[in-house]
Amino acid sequence: MTGNGTLTRADLAESVNRHIGLSRAEAAALVESILEHMADALERGENVKISSFGTFVLRDKNQRMGRNPKTGVEVPIEPRRVLTFRASQAMRDRVAGG
Repeated sequence: MTGNGTLTRADLAESVNRHIGLSRAEAAALVESILEHMADALERGENVKISSFGTFVLRDKNQRMGRNPKTGVEVPIEPRRVLTFRASQAMRDRVAGG
């Protein structure tokens, strides 16, 4: 992992290289392929579920009224699609130290 506490694509590729033995280029291509496949599915409106890890869920939000916190003026917030992540119970237990 990089020094700032963030796991990157390069870190994933390095891990694949060390644990599976693919060349660095093959490991990087594998990671890119997996991420591209996930992104394509989300773009098509599909949710992405990874067992024992979690689910990336697309939600459509309706238009609503919001308020500018500085001025207090109400403004409409346009409908939009948002991406959320819901960790599996196994992942929540693992992160919580269980």
